[in-house]
Amino acid sequence: MSKPAYKRILLKLSGEALMGDGEYGIAPAVIRRLADEIREVRGLGVEVALVIGGGNIFRGAGLAAEGMDRVTGDHMGMLATVINALALQDALERKGVFTRVMSAIKINQVCEDYIRRRAIRHLEKGRVVVFAAGTGNPFFTTDSAASLRAIEVGADLMLKATKVDGVYTSDPMKDADARRYDKLTYDDVLDQRLNVMDATAIVLCRDHNMRIMVFDMTQPGALVQACCGENVGTIVERD
Repeated sequence: MSKPAYKRILLKLSGEALMGDGEYGIAPAVIRRLADEIREVRGLGVEVALVIGGGNIFRGAGLAAEGMDRVTGDHMGMLATVINALALQDALERKGVFTRVMSAIKINQVCEDYIRRRAIRHLEKGRVVVFAAGTGNPFFTTDSAASLRAIEVGADLMLKATKVDGVYTSDPMKDADARRYDKLTYDDVLDQRLNVMDATAIVLCRDHNMRIMVFDMTQPGALVQACCGENVGTIVERD
């Protein structure tokens, strides 16, 4: 059994990660595989928190561009993240992993309200905690919510799950000469406008020294390797 390099991590998943090869919704095979990997990380003794986007169901900014009120659209997007969080909770509990969903908006009949001290207590007891509804405020992405929650609960590392194994100089799907960065600083990401997370999320991490790893969640075992300190992606940190 490998030894973990981190005591507590926060994993940021996009809603699109749950779609698999589909164009909408949640692919059961994908969410089961995610649950297996998270269970394996918990088996190492790592405390795990997650933030999930809602883009597989609804993206508020997209409809706002078509004329919908942005605040209304963002609230609808928050509800989409709750749906994804409940689906992941169900998948994890089917694997025997105790899980709590905590929402930034009040929706008490389906999950708990987000309370920082309670979230930390859940983590200390070995429960996986899934943070839903972003920050609870419009105009803030789930990337910003992930940075905020990682800082609040004292995570040692924030893992940004993508479909490529790190940050590249250009899109590796389109440019055969694209080069992967092993390490970047927060200011590198901001100055070069690299597509890691939105600027608000990066600034939050920079100001609170929250280390980020961008990695490929589609590769089996990558999450466990990342938690064990292996170089499976791009690290974003201070100099």
